[in-house]
Amino acid sequence: MSKQPPFFHQVIFDTLHEGLYSVDKDFRLIGFNEAAERITGYKKEEVLGKFCKNVIQANRCKEGCPIADSLELRETIKNYDMVVKNRDNKAVPTKVNAAVFRDEQDEPVGGVVLFRPVNELELISSDNLGRTEFQGMIGQNRKMQEIYILIEEINYSNSGVLIQGESGTGKELVANAVQQTSERKKKPFIKVNCSVFPHDLLASELFGHVKGAYTDAHRDRVGRFEMADGGTIFLDEIAETDPRIQLQLLRVLQEGTFERVGESVTRKVDVRVIAATNLDIQKAIAESRFREDLYYRLNVIPIEVPPLRERKDDIPLLIRYFLKKLSLLTGKKITEIDDIAMAILQGYNWPGNVRELENVIEYAHTRTRSTIITEDRLPPALLNQRIDRSNIETESTEQPLSEHDRILAVLDEVHWNRSKAAEKLGIGRATLWRKMKAYNLLND
Repeated sequence: MSKQPPFFHQVIFDTLHEGLYSVDKDFRLIGFNEAAERITGYKKEEVLGKFCKNVIQANRCKEGCPIADSLELRETIKNYDMVVKNRDNKAVPTKVNAAVFRDEQDEPVGGVVLFRPVNELELISSDNLGRTEFQGMIGQNRKMQEIYILIEEINYSNSGVLIQGESGTGKELVANAVQQTSERKKKPFIKVNCSVFPHDLLASELFGHVKGAYTDAHRDRVGRFEMADGGTIFLDEIAETDPRIQLQLLRVLQEGTFERVGESVTRKVDVRVIAATNLDIQKAIAESRFREDLYYRLNVIPIEVPPLRERKDDIPLLIRYFLKKLSLLTGKKITEIDDIAMAILQGYNWPGNVRELENVIEYAHTRTRSTIITEDRLPPALLNQRIDRSNIETESTEQPLSEHDRILAVLDEVHWNRSKAAEKLGIGRATLWRKMKAYNLLND
Protein backbone atom coordinates (compact mmCIF):
# COMPACT_ATOMS: atom_id res chain seq x y z
CA MET A 1 0.00 0.00 0.00
CA SER A 2 1.28 3.47 -0.86
CA LYS A 3 2.54 5.64 1.94
CA GLN A 4 0.07 8.29 3.05
CA PRO A 5 1.23 11.63 1.58
CA PRO A 6 2.14 14.53 3.88
CA PHE A 7 -0.77 16.68 2.66
CA PHE A 8 -3.31 14.26 4.07
CA HIS A 9 -3.99 15.30 7.64
CA GLN A 10 -6.58 12.85 8.99
CA VAL A 11 -7.50 14.89 12.07
CA ILE A 12 -8.34 17.95 9.97
CA PHE A 13 -10.28 16.01 7.37
CA ASP A 14 -12.34 14.25 10.03
CA THR A 15 -13.79 17.62 10.97
CA LEU A 16 -15.28 18.03 7.48
CA HIS A 17 -19.02 17.54 7.04
CA GLU A 18 -18.45 16.20 3.52
CA GLY A 19 -17.19 12.73 2.84
CA LEU A 20 -13.58 12.69 1.66
CA TYR A 21 -11.39 9.99 0.18
CA SER A 22 -7.99 10.24 -1.47
CA VAL A 23 -6.21 7.84 -3.82
CA ASP A 24 -2.69 7.27 -5.05
CA LYS A 25 -1.75 7.25 -8.74
CA ASP A 26 -3.00 3.65 -9.02
CA PHE A 27 -6.42 4.65 -7.65
CA ARG A 28 -5.90 2.78 -4.38
CA LEU A 29 -7.49 4.41 -1.34
CA ILE A 30 -4.99 6.13 0.95
CA GLY A 31 -7.39 8.35 2.91
CA PHE A 32 -10.97 8.04 4.14
CA ASN A 33 -12.52 10.45 6.63
CA GLU A 34 -15.25 9.94 9.22
CA ALA A 35 -17.96 11.49 7.03
CA ALA A 36 -17.05 9.04 4.25
CA GLU A 37 -17.42 6.23 6.78
CA ARG A 38 -20.85 7.54 7.77
CA ILE A 39 -22.08 7.91 4.17
CA THR A 40 -20.79 4.58 2.86
CA GLY A 41 -21.03 2.43 5.98
CA TYR A 42 -17.41 1.28 5.57
CA LYS A 43 -14.66 1.79 8.15
CA LYS A 44 -11.38 3.36 7.11
CA GLU A 45 -9.43 0.28 8.23
CA GLU A 46 -11.49 -1.90 5.88
CA VAL A 47 -10.91 0.11 2.73
CA LEU A 48 -7.39 1.58 2.80
CA GLY A 49 -5.30 -0.03 0.10
CA LYS A 50 -8.30 -1.15 -1.96
CA PHE A 51 -9.14 0.21 -5.40
CA CYS A 52 -11.64 3.04 -4.90
CA LYS A 53 -14.07 1.66 -7.52
CA ASN A 54 -14.46 -1.54 -5.49
CA VAL A 55 -15.48 0.46 -2.41
CA ILE A 56 -17.38 3.48 -3.74
CA GLN A 57 -19.12 1.51 -6.52
CA ALA A 58 -20.39 4.71 -8.07
CA ASN A 59 -22.25 4.99 -11.35
CA ARG A 60 -19.34 7.06 -12.66
CA CYS A 61 -16.65 4.50 -11.93
CA LYS A 62 -16.94 2.89 -15.38
CA GLU A 63 -17.20 6.15 -17.33
CA GLY A 64 -16.79 9.69 -16.11
CA CYS A 65 -14.69 9.04 -13.00
CA PRO A 66 -14.32 12.49 -11.41
CA ILE A 67 -10.60 12.07 -10.72
CA ALA A 68 -9.95 10.78 -14.23
CA ASP A 69 -11.95 13.66 -15.69
CA SER A 70 -10.10 16.13 -13.49
CA LEU A 71 -6.84 14.65 -14.76
CA GLU A 72 -7.98 14.88 -18.40
CA LEU A 73 -9.40 18.39 -18.14
CA ARG A 74 -6.50 19.57 -15.95
CA GLU A 75 -8.92 21.41 -13.68
CA THR A 76 -10.91 20.82 -10.50
CA ILE A 77 -14.22 19.05 -11.08
CA LYS A 78 -17.10 20.74 -9.25
CA ASN A 79 -20.69 19.71 -8.53
CA TYR A 80 -20.65 16.38 -10.35
CA ASP A 81 -23.71 14.22 -9.81
CA MET A 82 -22.61 10.78 -8.63
CA VAL A 83 -24.61 7.90 -7.18
CA VAL A 84 -22.67 5.96 -4.54
CA LYS A 85 -23.64 2.52 -3.27
CA ASN A 86 -23.28 2.12 0.47
CA ARG A 87 -22.47 -1.02 2.40
CA ASP A 88 -26.15 -2.08 2.28
CA ASN A 89 -26.11 -1.71 -1.53
CA LYS A 90 -28.42 1.29 -1.28
CA ALA A 91 -27.97 4.04 -3.86
CA VAL A 92 -26.99 7.39 -2.34
CA PRO A 93 -27.17 10.43 -4.70
CA THR A 94 -24.24 12.77 -4.02
CA LYS A 95 -22.62 15.96 -5.25
CA VAL A 96 -18.90 15.59 -5.90
CA ASN A 97 -15.84 17.82 -6.17
CA ALA A 98 -12.56 16.25 -7.31
CA ALA A 99 -8.98 17.33 -7.89
CA VAL A 100 -5.70 15.70 -8.91
CA PHE A 101 -2.50 16.07 -6.88
CA ARG A 102 0.70 16.65 -8.87
CA ASP A 103 4.38 16.59 -7.90
CA GLU A 104 6.98 19.24 -8.64
CA GLN A 105 7.40 17.86 -12.17
CA ASP A 106 3.63 18.28 -12.74
CA GLU A 107 3.11 14.53 -12.77
CA PRO A 108 -0.08 13.16 -11.17
CA VAL A 109 0.56 11.40 -7.86
CA GLY A 110 -3.00 10.94 -6.65
CA GLY A 111 -6.33 12.62 -6.23
CA VAL A 112 -8.96 13.61 -3.71
CA VAL A 113 -12.77 13.51 -3.85
CA LEU A 114 -15.19 15.43 -1.62
CA PHE A 115 -18.76 14.15 -1.73
CA ARG A 116 -21.98 14.82 0.14
CA PRO A 117 -25.46 13.27 0.00
CA VAL A 118 -28.12 15.51 -1.48
CA ASN A 119 -31.88 15.24 -1.73
CA GLU A 120 -33.80 15.34 -5.00
CA LEU A 121 -34.82 18.95 -4.58
CA GLU A 122 -31.18 20.07 -4.27
CA LEU A 123 -30.22 18.10 -7.36
CA ILE A 124 -32.96 19.55 -9.48
CA SER A 125 -32.66 23.13 -8.23
CA SER A 126 -28.89 23.06 -8.78
CA ASP A 127 -29.44 22.18 -12.43
CA ASN A 128 -29.60 25.84 -13.51
CA LEU A 129 -33.35 25.76 -13.88
CA GLY A 130 -33.73 29.28 -12.48
CA ARG A 131 -37.34 30.38 -12.21
CA THR A 132 -38.51 27.20 -13.90
CA GLU A 133 -38.17 25.70 -10.42
CA PHE A 134 -39.54 27.19 -7.22
CA GLN A 135 -39.55 25.44 -3.86
CA GLY A 136 -39.86 22.01 -5.48
CA MET A 137 -42.47 23.08 -8.07
CA ILE A 138 -41.49 22.71 -11.71
CA GLY A 139 -42.92 24.98 -14.39
CA GLN A 140 -42.23 28.04 -16.52
CA ASN A 141 -45.82 28.54 -17.67
CA ARG A 142 -47.26 31.99 -16.95
CA LYS A 143 -49.81 30.60 -14.47
CA MET A 144 -47.05 28.87 -12.51
CA GLN A 145 -44.96 32.05 -12.51
CA GLU A 146 -47.91 33.92 -11.03
CA ILE A 147 -48.15 31.33 -8.24
CA TYR A 148 -44.42 31.71 -7.49
CA ILE A 149 -44.76 35.49 -7.26
CA LEU A 150 -47.87 35.29 -5.07
CA ILE A 151 -46.17 32.91 -2.62
CA GLU A 152 -43.21 35.28 -2.34
CA GLU A 153 -45.53 38.23 -1.77
CA ILE A 154 -47.36 36.56 1.15
CA ASN A 155 -44.26 35.35 2.99
CA TYR A 156 -44.88 37.76 5.90
CA SER A 157 -48.58 36.92 6.20
CA ASN A 158 -50.30 34.65 8.71
CA SER A 159 -53.60 34.69 6.80
CA GLY A 160 -55.38 31.54 5.74
CA VAL A 161 -54.60 30.07 2.34
CA LEU A 162 -57.01 27.98 0.25
CA ILE A 163 -55.42 25.97 -2.56
CA GLN A 164 -57.79 24.66 -5.22
CA GLY A 165 -57.03 22.40 -8.13
CA GLU A 166 -57.69 18.99 -9.65
CA SER A 167 -56.17 15.81 -8.24
CA GLY A 168 -52.55 15.41 -9.21
CA THR A 169 -51.82 19.08 -9.89
CA GLY A 170 -49.44 19.48 -6.96
CA LYS A 171 -51.48 21.24 -4.29
CA GLU A 172 -49.35 19.80 -1.50
CA LEU A 173 -46.23 21.17 -3.20
CA VAL A 174 -47.85 24.60 -3.17
CA ALA A 175 -48.66 24.21 0.53
CA ASN A 176 -45.05 23.22 1.21
CA ALA A 177 -43.82 26.29 -0.66
CA VAL A 178 -46.13 28.61 1.28
CA GLN A 179 -44.86 27.20 4.57
CA GLN A 180 -41.18 27.12 3.57
CA THR A 181 -41.18 30.77 2.52
CA SER A 182 -43.16 31.99 5.55
CA GLU A 183 -41.89 33.35 8.85
CA ARG A 184 -43.11 30.12 10.45
CA LYS A 185 -40.84 27.90 8.34
CA LYS A 186 -38.82 26.79 11.39
CA LYS A 187 -41.95 26.04 13.39
CA PRO A 188 -44.01 22.80 13.28
CA PHE A 189 -45.68 21.95 9.96
CA ILE A 190 -48.43 19.36 10.46
CA LYS A 191 -50.35 17.74 7.59
CA VAL A 192 -53.75 16.06 7.75
CA ASN A 193 -55.69 14.43 4.90
CA CYS A 194 -59.24 15.06 6.06
CA SER A 195 -60.80 12.63 3.58
CA VAL A 196 -59.34 9.49 5.16
CA PHE A 197 -61.00 9.90 8.58
CA PRO A 198 -64.67 9.48 9.56
CA HIS A 199 -66.13 12.37 11.56
CA ASP A 200 -65.46 11.07 15.10
CA LEU A 201 -61.89 10.04 14.34
CA LEU A 202 -61.15 13.28 12.51
CA ALA A 203 -62.31 15.31 15.52
CA SER A 204 -59.90 13.34 17.70
CA GLU A 205 -57.15 13.62 15.09
CA LEU A 206 -57.46 17.39 14.84
CA PHE A 207 -58.29 18.37 18.41
CA GLY A 208 -57.21 15.40 20.52
CA HIS A 209 -59.20 13.55 23.15
CA VAL A 210 -59.08 12.69 26.85
CA LYS A 211 -59.05 9.24 28.37
CA GLY A 212 -62.51 7.68 28.35
CA ALA A 213 -63.90 10.03 25.67
CA TYR A 214 -64.98 6.92 23.76
CA THR A 215 -64.47 3.15 23.90
CA ASP A 216 -60.91 2.98 22.58
CA ALA A 217 -59.70 6.16 24.25
CA HIS A 218 -57.39 4.52 26.79
CA ARG A 219 -55.29 7.62 27.39
CA ASP A 220 -55.18 11.34 26.65
CA ARG A 221 -54.13 12.27 23.16
CA VAL A 222 -52.77 15.55 21.77
CA GLY A 223 -54.42 16.64 18.51
CA ARG A 224 -52.78 17.98 15.39
CA PHE A 225 -53.68 21.59 16.15
CA GLU A 226 -51.84 21.42 19.46
CA MET A 227 -48.87 19.80 17.71
CA ALA A 228 -48.84 22.69 15.22
CA ASP A 229 -49.01 25.43 17.88
CA GLY A 230 -46.85 28.33 16.75
CA GLY A 231 -46.55 26.85 13.27
CA THR A 232 -48.73 25.77 10.37
CA ILE A 233 -51.31 23.06 9.72
CA PHE A 234 -52.18 21.81 6.23
CA LEU A 235 -55.72 20.45 5.89
CA ASP A 236 -55.91 18.54 2.62
CA GLU A 237 -59.30 17.68 1.07
CA ILE A 238 -61.03 20.02 3.52
CA ALA A 239 -64.25 20.17 1.46
CA GLU A 240 -64.95 16.53 2.35
CA THR A 241 -65.24 17.22 6.09
CA ASP A 242 -68.44 16.80 8.06
CA PRO A 243 -70.35 20.07 8.84
CA ARG A 244 -69.77 19.50 12.58
CA ILE A 245 -66.01 19.50 12.00
CA GLN A 246 -66.38 22.59 9.84
CA LEU A 247 -67.99 24.42 12.75
CA GLN A 248 -65.10 23.49 15.04
CA LEU A 249 -62.59 24.60 12.40
CA LEU A 250 -64.39 27.92 12.06
CA ARG A 251 -64.05 28.48 15.80
CA VAL A 252 -60.31 27.78 15.70
CA LEU A 253 -59.88 30.21 12.82
CA GLN A 254 -61.96 32.94 14.46
CA GLU A 255 -60.92 32.61 18.09
CA GLY A 256 -57.89 30.34 18.18
CA THR A 257 -59.65 28.08 20.71
CA PHE A 258 -60.94 24.49 20.85
CA GLU A 259 -61.69 21.63 23.25
CA ARG A 260 -60.39 18.10 23.10
CA VAL A 261 -63.03 15.42 22.52
CA GLY A 262 -64.59 14.50 25.88
CA GLU A 263 -63.21 17.56 27.69
CA SER A 264 -64.71 20.94 28.61
CA VAL A 265 -61.38 22.75 29.07
CA THR A 266 -60.88 25.45 26.43
CA ARG A 267 -57.41 25.51 24.94
CA LYS A 268 -55.75 28.23 22.84
CA VAL A 269 -53.47 27.74 19.87
CA ASP A 270 -51.66 30.00 17.42
CA VAL A 271 -51.78 28.14 14.11
CA ARG A 272 -51.76 29.26 10.50
CA VAL A 273 -54.13 27.17 8.37
CA ILE A 274 -53.43 26.17 4.79
CA ALA A 275 -56.26 24.16 3.25
CA ALA A 276 -56.69 22.42 -0.09
CA THR A 277 -59.49 20.81 -2.08
CA ASN A 278 -60.01 19.24 -5.49
CA LEU A 279 -63.79 19.68 -5.34
CA ASP A 280 -65.87 22.53 -6.75
CA ILE A 281 -66.22 24.34 -3.45
CA GLN A 282 -68.80 26.84 -4.75
CA LYS A 283 -71.00 23.91 -5.72
CA ALA A 284 -70.47 22.35 -2.28
CA ILE A 285 -71.57 25.63 -0.67
CA ALA A 286 -74.66 25.83 -2.90
CA GLU A 287 -75.56 22.25 -1.91
CA SER A 288 -75.01 23.07 1.83
CA ARG A 289 -72.15 20.60 2.06
CA PHE A 290 -69.64 23.29 3.00
CA ARG A 291 -70.08 26.29 5.28
CA GLU A 292 -69.87 29.60 3.47
CA ASP A 293 -68.48 31.40 6.54
CA LEU A 294 -65.67 28.84 6.83
CA TYR A 295 -64.91 29.26 3.14
CA TYR A 296 -64.43 33.02 3.56
CA ARG A 297 -62.20 32.45 6.59
CA LEU A 298 -60.01 30.02 4.67
CA ASN A 299 -60.05 31.84 1.35
CA VAL A 300 -58.23 34.98 2.46
CA ILE A 301 -55.43 34.08 0.05
CA PRO A 302 -56.74 31.88 -2.79
CA ILE A 303 -54.34 29.91 -4.98
CA GLU A 304 -55.65 28.10 -8.06
CA VAL A 305 -53.30 25.41 -9.37
CA PRO A 306 -53.78 24.92 -13.12
CA PRO A 307 -54.34 21.44 -14.59
CA LEU A 308 -51.56 20.10 -16.79
CA ARG A 309 -53.69 20.45 -19.96
CA GLU A 310 -53.58 24.23 -19.41
CA ARG A 311 -49.79 24.35 -19.17
CA LYS A 312 -48.60 21.84 -21.74
CA ASP A 313 -45.54 23.99 -22.42
CA ASP A 314 -44.25 22.68 -19.06
CA ILE A 315 -44.41 19.02 -20.17
CA PRO A 316 -40.83 18.84 -21.57
CA LEU A 317 -39.51 20.50 -18.41
CA LEU A 318 -41.41 18.08 -16.16
CA ILE A 319 -40.22 15.12 -18.23
CA ARG A 320 -36.63 16.25 -17.81
CA TYR A 321 -37.17 16.51 -14.06
CA PHE A 322 -38.67 13.02 -13.81
CA LEU A 323 -35.96 11.46 -15.99
CA LYS A 324 -33.25 13.02 -13.84
CA LYS A 325 -34.99 11.83 -10.70
CA LEU A 326 -35.33 8.27 -12.06
CA SER A 327 -31.72 8.31 -13.22
CA LEU A 328 -30.57 9.13 -9.72
CA LEU A 329 -32.71 6.39 -8.22
CA THR A 330 -31.94 3.64 -10.74
CA GLY A 331 -28.61 4.56 -12.32
CA LYS A 332 -30.13 4.23 -15.82
CA LYS A 333 -29.06 7.07 -18.10
CA ILE A 334 -32.15 7.85 -20.15
CA THR A 335 -31.93 11.48 -21.18
CA GLU A 336 -34.22 11.97 -24.18
CA ILE A 337 -37.66 11.30 -25.67
CA ASP A 338 -38.03 11.08 -29.45
CA ASP A 339 -40.23 13.52 -31.37
CA ILE A 340 -43.18 11.20 -31.91
CA ALA A 341 -43.29 10.11 -28.26
CA MET A 342 -43.10 13.75 -27.17
CA ALA A 343 -45.93 14.69 -29.53
CA ILE A 344 -48.10 11.94 -28.05
CA LEU A 345 -47.37 13.17 -24.52
CA GLN A 346 -48.15 16.77 -25.44
CA GLY A 347 -51.31 15.78 -27.30
CA TYR A 348 -52.76 13.84 -24.38
CA ASN A 349 -55.35 15.51 -22.11
CA TRP A 350 -53.82 14.33 -18.78
CA PRO A 351 -56.89 13.81 -16.56
CA GLY A 352 -54.52 12.70 -13.80
CA ASN A 353 -52.34 15.78 -14.30
CA VAL A 354 -48.69 15.89 -13.21
CA ARG A 355 -49.02 12.76 -11.09
CA GLU A 356 -50.20 10.82 -14.16
CA LEU A 357 -47.35 12.20 -16.26
CA GLU A 358 -44.84 11.06 -13.64
CA ASN A 359 -46.35 7.56 -13.67
CA VAL A 360 -46.19 7.43 -17.48
CA ILE A 361 -42.54 8.49 -17.54
CA GLU A 362 -41.68 5.91 -14.87
CA TYR A 363 -43.45 3.23 -16.96
CA ALA A 364 -41.56 4.21 -20.12
CA HIS A 365 -38.27 4.55 -18.22
CA THR A 366 -38.66 1.04 -16.83
CA ARG A 367 -39.28 -0.44 -20.29
CA THR A 368 -36.51 1.47 -22.09
CA ARG A 369 -33.13 -0.19 -22.60
CA SER A 370 -31.47 2.57 -24.66
CA THR A 371 -30.87 6.22 -23.75
CA ILE A 372 -33.97 7.44 -25.63
CA ILE A 373 -37.63 6.78 -24.86
CA THR A 374 -39.47 5.91 -28.07
CA GLU A 375 -43.17 5.79 -28.93
CA ASP A 376 -43.50 2.03 -28.39
CA ARG A 377 -42.33 2.36 -24.76
CA LEU A 378 -45.36 4.45 -23.76
CA PRO A 379 -48.44 2.95 -22.07
CA PRO A 380 -51.12 1.53 -24.43
CA ALA A 381 -53.70 4.08 -23.25
CA LEU A 382 -51.60 6.89 -24.70
CA LEU A 383 -50.75 5.03 -27.91
CA ASN A 384 -54.46 4.56 -28.67
CA GLN A 385 -55.11 8.29 -28.93
CA ARG A 386 -55.34 9.84 -32.36
CA ILE A 387 -52.79 12.56 -33.16
CA ASP A 388 -51.59 14.21 -36.36
CA ARG A 389 -48.15 12.73 -36.98
CA SER A 390 -47.63 14.01 -40.52
CA ASN A 391 -45.44 16.94 -39.56
CA ILE A 392 -43.39 14.87 -37.14
CA GLU A 393 -42.82 12.05 -39.59
CA THR A 394 -41.88 14.49 -42.36
CA GLU A 395 -39.35 16.15 -40.10
CA SER A 396 -37.99 12.84 -38.86
CA THR A 397 -37.21 11.70 -42.43
CA GLU A 398 -34.87 14.64 -42.97
CA GLN A 399 -31.14 13.96 -42.79
CA PRO A 400 -30.09 14.57 -39.17
CA LEU A 401 -27.07 16.68 -38.30
CA SER A 402 -23.81 14.81 -37.87
CA GLU A 403 -22.48 14.67 -34.33
CA HIS A 404 -19.71 17.11 -35.32
CA ASP A 405 -22.22 19.62 -36.73
CA ARG A 406 -24.60 19.22 -33.80
CA ILE A 407 -21.83 19.86 -31.25
CA LEU A 408 -20.61 22.83 -33.26
CA ALA A 409 -24.13 24.26 -33.53
CA VAL A 410 -24.73 23.96 -29.78
CA LEU A 411 -21.33 25.50 -28.97
CA ASP A 412 -22.15 28.45 -31.21
CA GLU A 413 -25.59 28.76 -29.57
CA VAL A 414 -24.11 29.05 -26.06
CA HIS A 415 -21.10 31.13 -27.15
CA TRP A 416 -18.74 28.22 -26.56
CA ASN A 417 -19.60 27.86 -22.90
CA ARG A 418 -18.68 24.19 -22.40
CA SER A 419 -20.78 23.69 -19.28
CA LYS A 420 -23.94 24.97 -21.00
CA ALA A 421 -23.13 23.04 -24.19
CA ALA A 422 -22.67 19.78 -22.28
CA GLU A 423 -26.00 20.33 -20.52
CA LYS A 424 -27.84 20.98 -23.79
CA LEU A 425 -26.25 17.94 -25.39
CA GLY A 426 -27.07 15.77 -22.37
CA ILE A 427 -23.46 14.70 -21.78
CA GLY A 428 -20.77 15.39 -19.18
CA ARG A 429 -18.14 18.10 -19.62
CA ALA A 430 -15.37 15.55 -19.86
CA THR A 431 -17.26 13.65 -22.57
CA LEU A 432 -17.79 16.91 -24.47
CA TRP A 433 -14.07 17.69 -24.16
CA ARG A 434 -13.18 14.27 -25.60
CA LYS A 435 -15.56 14.73 -28.53
CA MET A 436 -14.29 18.26 -29.19
CA LYS A 437 -10.76 16.90 -29.20
CA ALA A 438 -11.73 14.11 -31.62
CA TYR A 439 -13.38 16.60 -34.00
CA ASN A 440 -10.53 19.17 -33.72
CA LEU A 441 -12.84 21.75 -32.15
CA LEU A 442 -10.70 22.69 -29.17
CA ASN A 443 -8.90 25.46 -31.03
CA ASP A 444 -11.78 26.66 -33.18
